[in-house]
Amino acid sequence: MPSVKTAQPKKRVLTLPTRETAPPRTALGRWLFRGGRLDALHAHEHNYPWNWVIWLTGVDYFSSLAYQPGIALLAAGALSPTATLVLVLVTLLGALPVYAQVARRSYAGQGSIAMLENLLSGWNSKLLVLVLLGFAATDFVITMTLSAADAARHAVANPYLAPYLGHAQISLTLLLLLVLTIIFLIGFQEAIRVAALVALPFMALNLVVISAGLWRIAGHPELMNQWRMTMTVHADWTAVLLASALVFPKLALGLSGFETGVAVMPLVKGEEEDAQRQTPEGRIRNTRKLLTAAASLMGVYLVLSSFVTTLLIPEVAYRVDGPASGRALAYLAHQVLGNVFGTVYDLSTIAILWFAGASAMAGLINLIPRYLPRFGMAPHWVSYRRPMVLVLFAIDVIVTVVFKANVDAQGSAYATGVLVLILSAAVAVALSSWREYRASLDRRTMLLSGYFWAVTAVFAYTVVANVFERPDGVIISTLFILTILAFSALSRYQRAKELRVSEVTFTDEPSSELWTSIAGGKVNLVPIRAMGPEARADKATEIHAHYQVNGPLAFLHVNLIDNRSEFVAPLRMRVRQEGEYFVIDVWGAVAVANTIAFLTELVEPAGLFLDLTGQNLMSQAAKYIFMGEGETGLMVYTILLHYWEWAGKKASRPPLYLMSP
Repeated sequence: MPSVKTAQPKKRVLTLPTRETAPPRTALGRWLFRGGRLDALHAHEHNYPWNWVIWLTGVDYFSSLAYQPGIALLAAGALSPTATLVLVLVTLLGALPVYAQVARRSYAGQGSIAMLENLLSGWNSKLLVLVLLGFAATDFVITMTLSAADAARHAVANPYLAPYLGHAQISLTLLLLLVLTIIFLIGFQEAIRVAALVALPFMALNLVVISAGLWRIAGHPELMNQWRMTMTVHADWTAVLLASALVFPKLALGLSGFETGVAVMPLVKGEEEDAQRQTPEGRIRNTRKLLTAAASLMGVYLVLSSFVTTLLIPEVAYRVDGPASGRALAYLAHQVLGNVFGTVYDLSTIAILWFAGASAMAGLINLIPRYLPRFGMAPHWVSYRRPMVLVLFAIDVIVTVVFKANVDAQGSAYATGVLVLILSAAVAVALSSWREYRASLDRRTMLLSGYFWAVTAVFAYTVVANVFERPDGVIISTLFILTILAFSALSRYQRAKELRVSEVTFTDEPSSELWTSIAGGKVNLVPIRAMGPEARADKATEIHAHYQVNGPLAFLHVNLIDNRSEFVAPLRMRVRQEGEYFVIDVWGAVAVANTIAFLTELVEPAGLFLDLTGQNLMSQAAKYIFMGEGETGLMVYTILLHYWEWAGKKASRPPLYLMSP
């Protein structure tokens, strides 16, 4: 039975119970679906100063210090400091301005993917979002598996832990992922305080290691002289910088963390005046402070760490499978400050790498449900935390086993996901600023748009260079994309029989009052394609000529929205009387058949008369999937049977008449 709720005085909203909104019927289902839906936008009850929230995004961003200096050494050798400097300049002059604009245009934390979705429309928008979600899934999933694997690598390389752990890196990685999953199943609370508790000691310990390294370099001038002599191979500093610019795409992992910085925006405390503003300017300013502080702090650490590791770690140590491979600063911590301090450093590194996986899981379980269920491209359980966490754990296990918990093997996929997301953000900001210029013809906006197009070109070069250098990253990302596309297509097919209407509101008060005259078996419902009194009269004559009809006819005309790629939509309805007939006009539908089925359940007619097209069913199916039209009669019958079976409705089913053309 339909339910009626009061939206505001003298305004009724009609809804129906559905499988998606009904509570689970089993104990397991109630446990899995406990808690609110992830795809609903909830206002956060607690906000925090930006200098606290920075540590939540920092566990992802700052944790890359555990492996970034080692990657820089392996990729650039003696050029590591200058290549890292180029990376920092790209971060401060490119990624930071881009995400400052994303924060201004996406202050609810939706990020650059939502910006691109809004800039496009229809199926093009949906397809682009699915592709970007594939890269985002690559980024976040590999963050979890790579971080856990790197944490395990630090553990098995520790001289005190190695005798107990042996070569159990894969098992330890899976154990860390399992603990992460259990915590998320229970409920992850107080994330910001835990993030600060993990990140602050890690940054302090890194500062100690870097300072000790600089002190040793100052006491051994020959190290600096040796590095200068190595650099002379590249002729002059112009050649050095050019070579560094060509190498820096290999260091792209140092750009991770910006998308997370925007995602945590709802947690950032703004100003009291934000409540009265159309846009929360205070929160936007504080988020920009967060992004600037994080990028600046990370920039200093990256440059200094690359400098000390380049001068103090011999090449044989940082090569693949060497003792400093992927753990350059940890190697220095043991070598310069001893194994006791090095162990403390290792434990802190393991903690922040593990928490970086937690940050990635939190990001993914809040990102995917914002899109796929709304597009009809995922089952409804994707909107809940616990089922998503279990699925992600299964994916993490597969990725870990396939890559054998090898950090280096996963680095290319991680870099590809990070770079494509940053490129998409740059494109979104450049397009938005260009549209603003065309609307205002403001010179400053034009220059700003030109700058962001230049930044887009830099990141496009970085993506292309990374793809050519490490094509396996694109292959892995493509597998994620194809999986999401296949999963989405299958889900859209399986969910095609849902009602696809969220609610119905009346356009005016007379329609609301007249509704009681037709609901509850008082009329025969006749969906009709053509508008106008003549078409309705002809259809009435046809019905009365071939069928015995008790009660008046109510003609239903469904008006579709332009964007048929939407899966669920609210309807506006007008009801009027035309002589002995009733006329129901509906606007805002995404599919004709599903709307007719929904209104049939609301009206509960004495009979339902449905037209058949008699046309090719394959072409009609394509029209239904992509345009919301097609063979309406058979689809309405199928959708109603599907709904009645779920609702257990065996009696009070209206007779259906399928009328041949």
